[in-house]
Amino acid sequence: MSPEKENQKEEIEKLLEKIKDIKKGEFDLSLEEDLSVAIMNLISIEEHFFFTGAKTEKDNYYDLLSKTREIRKELMKKIVKDYEGEVWCLSKHLLSASMRLFEVGEKYLSQNKKEEAKDLFNKAYELYSLFWGINLNLINIGEVKKIEDNQINKEDKDSKDILSKLKEVLNKIIDCCKE
Repeated sequence: MSPEKENQKEEIEKLLEKIKDIKKGEFDLSLEEDLSVAIMNLISIEEHFFFTGAKTEKDNYYDLLSKTREIRKELMKKIVKDYEGEVWCLSKHLLSASMRLFEVGEKYLSQNKKEEAKDLFNKAYELYSLFWGINLNLINIGEVKKIEDNQINKEDKDSKDILSKLKEVLNKIIDCCKE
């Protein structure tokens, strides 16, 4: 086996071990999951204050944007523990894009465009799963080059990409109904 293939195999085994450890501990992300959705909404509020300030030319909206941003940053620190490179900013943008795709999907749904809505909901959840994959250290984005479809689980014959696999992992470890 080539050194590159051996390294890939080791990385996959490390990921599988992390997933097993999370599953063993009855990992409860319900609090963090709720917090992440609150952060998504705060990002949207920041955007609305920006656009309202620009449209009305009233500076007080920018002041409100600044205050909202400080709250969002404080709350993000509770979830995003790794500040390496672009992880902080990447995390914010993954949450933001996920929320925006969800909102556009809702609009499609209200227009009875169910397939378009479903597609956007799926993309939103893939981005949300990627956010958690990074912040639970299930994947190390610094070392990701290209992950083949079958590399997450050696016994898995299913051809799914990394985002689909992360969605499956999160579905198994997140139980938002735990109290």
